[in-house]
Amino acid sequence: MEAFFVSTGIVALGEMGDKTQLLALILAARFRQPLPIIAGILVATLANHAAAGAVGGAVAALLGPDVLRWVIGLGFIAMAGWMLIPDEMDDDDANVGNVTRFGVLGTTIVAFFLAEMGDKTQIATVALAARFPDLVAVVAGTTLGMMLANVPAVFLGDKVAKAVPMKLVHGVSAFIFLVLGALTLLNVGKLF
Repeated sequence: MEAFFVSTGIVALGEMGDKTQLLALILAARFRQPLPIIAGILVATLANHAAAGAVGGAVAALLGPDVLRWVIGLGFIAMAGWMLIPDEMDDDDANVGNVTRFGVLGTTIVAFFLAEMGDKTQIATVALAARFPDLVAVVAGTTLGMMLANVPAVFLGDKVAKAVPMKLVHGVSAFIFLVLGALTLLNVGKLF
């Protein structure tokens, strides 16, 4: 359960203000059909994070425990710094009009899957899967974290984005990644 809860919390906080959350807002404003958008986010996230989790598991299998501890610890610290850099929507990510032939569900799956490639939460999923041996718990947790951050964005749109102080959320996320990185490097605590 530890892997599930840590993964959920890290990704839910990390996703706040992320470009994929901005994409959820754009899709909600463009299509005004929340259920297919939410289903598309779920499908895209499961596929993307399962692949990221598999990569993380493979990295863990290739590296010894000491090297893995340093890679994960330094990776978490790097994520802490990255969390402090606000995401912006690229023109390619925001341009959902070109893929509308797939319908709302298909457009959401394609746009979300592509936008999540190399994103903070995907990289976090790789690191979490390398750290925790329970791939299912990690993927389920990171997916739940994505849904916790994006479903309200789909239903409430800009109201959520304006009501939540993103600098504070990013600061808390960065702090959590920093603590996890330090604990990992020091090989301290039950988590590491």
